[in-house]
Amino acid sequence: MEGHFPINFIYIIIIAIVAIFLFSMIRILREYERGVVFTLGRFWKVKGPGLIIIVPIIQQMVRVDLRTIVMDVPTQDVISKDNVSVKVNAVVYFRVVNPENAIIQVENFFEAISQLAQTTLRSVLGQHELDEMLSERDKLNVHIQKILDEQTDAWGVKVSNVEIKHVDLDESMIRAIAKQAEAERDRRAKVIHAEGEFQASQRLLDAAQIIAQEPQTLQLRYLQTLSNIAEENNSTIIFPLPIDLLTSFKKLMDKMG
Repeated sequence: MEGHFPINFIYIIIIAIVAIFLFSMIRILREYERGVVFTLGRFWKVKGPGLIIIVPIIQQMVRVDLRTIVMDVPTQDVISKDNVSVKVNAVVYFRVVNPENAIIQVENFFEAISQLAQTTLRSVLGQHELDEMLSERDKLNVHIQKILDEQTDAWGVKVSNVEIKHVDLDESMIRAIAKQAEAERDRRAKVIHAEGEFQASQRLLDAAQIIAQEPQTLQLRYLQTLSNIAEENNSTIIFPLPIDLLTSFKKLMDKMG
């Protein structure tokens, strides 16, 4: 019994080593994961999801997540086209569509996209004025998304959406914009008032022309005025004299003279 103990111990060690070797060959990939497999340093294939076998030492595997990644772009100092300094941050939504290119074509696709998003954000917004940044965010979002998507296509990455979150101004610029908005409101009010005065004068001119062509309308207006005065509870009533009556009286005086 004592002579067989070392042999049995060796068998146990060998079985344990084989078990560990076999266990190290097993990889389990989730539904949203893929494994980029290299054999002796050369790309072999993309495997997964599920159970896959990897030969230790000879083969290596890199896991790649296919889910949409939400990346927050750090705040960037941007000078707009009209020389206004603002701080802008954004968020980028992207996902890996080609695991092979995402691992082989770029060292770290997440870091590469982050740096590309920052430079693109500064470049695109620097070509627009402040008013466009504040009022046309959807247009700017689409523009930045298209640029990033074209640049990352070779990396096997699809940029699906870009959203500008905040455009922050300093206090002095906020006050200047408020004064500008107030001046614009005053200008519009004056324009509207002037337009109303012009339309009213135009209507009065039209009415005068109609009365000049049809004197009977003046008599109707005279009767309407008397009716309005009669409806009011006034202690004193002044009856306006028709202009025609005064004209006839003047002609009579001229004849007598």
